[in-house]
Amino acid sequence: MKTSWEIFTKAFIETARRSAIVGAMRVLITGINGFVGGHLADHLLAQGQHDLWGLTRSAGRLPPFLVGRVHEVVADLSDPEATLKAIVAAQPAVIYHLAGQPFVPESFRDPAATLSANILGALHIFLALIEHRMATRVLVVGTNEEYGTIRAADLPINEDTPLRPANPYGVSKAAQSLLAQQYHLSHILDVVRVRPFTHIGPRQNERFVTAAFARQIARIERGLQPPLVQVGNLSARRDFTDVRDMVRAYTLLAEHGEAGAVYNAGSGQAVMVRELLDYLLEASDVPVEQRLNPELMRPIDVPLVVCDATRLRERTGWVPQIPLRQTLGDILDYWRAEVARELTSA
Repeated sequence: MKTSWEIFTKAFIETARRSAIVGAMRVLITGINGFVGGHLADHLLAQGQHDLWGLTRSAGRLPPFLVGRVHEVVADLSDPEATLKAIVAAQPAVIYHLAGQPFVPESFRDPAATLSANILGALHIFLALIEHRMATRVLVVGTNEEYGTIRAADLPINEDTPLRPANPYGVSKAAQSLLAQQYHLSHILDVVRVRPFTHIGPRQNERFVTAAFARQIARIERGLQPPLVQVGNLSARRDFTDVRDMVRAYTLLAEHGEAGAVYNAGSGQAVMVRELLDYLLEASDVPVEQRLNPELMRPIDVPLVVCDATRLRERTGWVPQIPLRQTLGDILDYWRAEVARELTSA
């Protein structure tokens, strides 16, 4: 039997969500200065119906293109008191929780910091909402790395696939997801979980594969490095989606997702990493060679990953809209502009 508090909380959440949809919503993005956070902010601002707040770890860290358009609130999510103060200041109807340590190789180098950042940050958000009885919807952004070691029988990967994370990053995100589910069950928190598969696009850090390729090619074209691209495992086949399509999925889930549920987000198509590199090389006007760099190889690398996003599509109608070749062209153009800017400012 549900307690009176549980009944009140559920009713209050539904009333608050209906009211927020009618008018402008106060929205808080954690990790707004990251790759996905910036694109999500762009998308929400383009809709013109949001009072947008961005949480950064220290003051003045909003991306330049968001300054003056977003309210900055400062907190280190490892600090529960600072997290609580930031959330109370923002009073968000929706939180998109993107902040954390997102890089798989870094999770092997410093697993403790990865676990701390990705689990404690979410925990402190949940505890702040519970303490102040805030009817805030939280989109908890996980990763397909939670699924980890994939067997042939698992493909395509749906939300019922067992979690077998193969790196500390995947472990941290699986724990974050379970924590979100637990607080939904124990405290009726209005959380929705999403497991995005690989997403790429302009402004991504060069530590990630397509950005790394494009930056090297752009530098080669300017004569800033020898005509040689350092590569890792090119045979892996991944499910790639444009980040601009991915953030659209996030906003649809924030509005229409079922509280407590988890949704995969991905294209449903597997593409070999070598194909991405081949396209970028074809788009370049200079000859470029390739060289395997063992330091770019993961200790464990899953050979084939394909997403089943049926649950997301049926709930929200979302499908990817941006062709992969357009995404790759935009990435290369971004890095060409970045390299040109670096030369101008040197």
